[in-house]
Amino acid sequence: MEILFINSKLYLISFFMPLALSLLLNPLFRLISVKMGFVDVPSSIKDHKKPTPHIGGLAIAVSFALTLIFLRFYTSFPTGTLRNLRIMFIGASVLFALGFLDDIYKPKGLSVKVKFFIQFLTAIFVVFYGIKINFIEPNYLAFIISVLWIVGISNAVNIIDIMDGLSASQIIIASLGFLLIALPSEAIYVNFASAALAGAAFGFLPYNFSKKLKIFMGDSGSLFCGFLLAFIAMGTKYSDINVLGVYAPLFILAIPIYDTVFVSIMRMRRGQSPFMGSRDHFAIRLETAGFSRHKVVLATVLFSILLSFTAFLITQVSLAWGILLYFVVGGEFLLLSAAISKVNVYPGNKAQRTQR
Repeated sequence: MEILFINSKLYLISFFMPLALSLLLNPLFRLISVKMGFVDVPSSIKDHKKPTPHIGGLAIAVSFALTLIFLRFYTSFPTGTLRNLRIMFIGASVLFALGFLDDIYKPKGLSVKVKFFIQFLTAIFVVFYGIKINFIEPNYLAFIISVLWIVGISNAVNIIDIMDGLSASQIIIASLGFLLIALPSEAIYVNFASAALAGAAFGFLPYNFSKKLKIFMGDSGSLFCGFLLAFIAMGTKYSDINVLGVYAPLFILAIPIYDTVFVSIMRMRRGQSPFMGSRDHFAIRLETAGFSRHKVVLATVLFSILLSFTAFLITQVSLAWGILLYFVVGGEFLLLSAAISKVNVYPGNKAQRTQR
């Protein structure tokens, strides 16, 4: 009982410390961003109304890092955990720096080739040092898929950052979903990192929604958070009950994964590169269909919570029930795709207006 109380206290610190730091740092970094001219300027592919500071990712990253550093000295970590934490910090720092450079050099930014090259190098480094998907054989295949997973999820969280509150809310729910599943395990760094990421993103959310103090997380924030979610997903054991439990991260991260796949398919169907910005995102299609942005974000949040709970169920139920849940969720996404693919998001072939 005493151990449970101590761990509960640590988890509360893990969540509320970065939350408080993020609430304090976001307006400060917003002011610095305005002073230094680090703003996202409206253009033919951006639909916000005025130049907006876009280094909210810095507040998220600093809040997250300070919290884990504090916990490192406040408590003792199991053997091997510090090594994993160092690898996590190195990888997340590289992705943050990459996104930050892309942000401050906008509108031109860094080239797609440069960004992918650095992302793949970082992912290879992480997997080389043993952070990888462990249930895939042979080892070389696990290596390749783990690298693709890290790069893919990092960019998926970046791609979905097209609407106030959308990406941040997905980061929060996914982090708490991983915490829920990993909580009984001994992967303490996964638990603390999940709670800290959720808290840091939660502290950013009010400013992202604000009209007077609005700030974007930028590529620095979305790539940083996306990398952490990919890393966290590979850091815990999901289920001893059925073999499908290991795929729980696909449910927890289903929304950004789905949007990435859906957008890529729709762009290629129109003969466009999947790396070029467009209005093909599911959220923009829902908005075009008549839903307000707040309703789109709220509906996505509720669906994501349901998906995370489904991920938890899959780790607890028998194989037969697990298969059924996969079919049900897969069917829901197919029905959604069939419905929104009919929405005309290019009336009169007007200029495309989206952030990603």
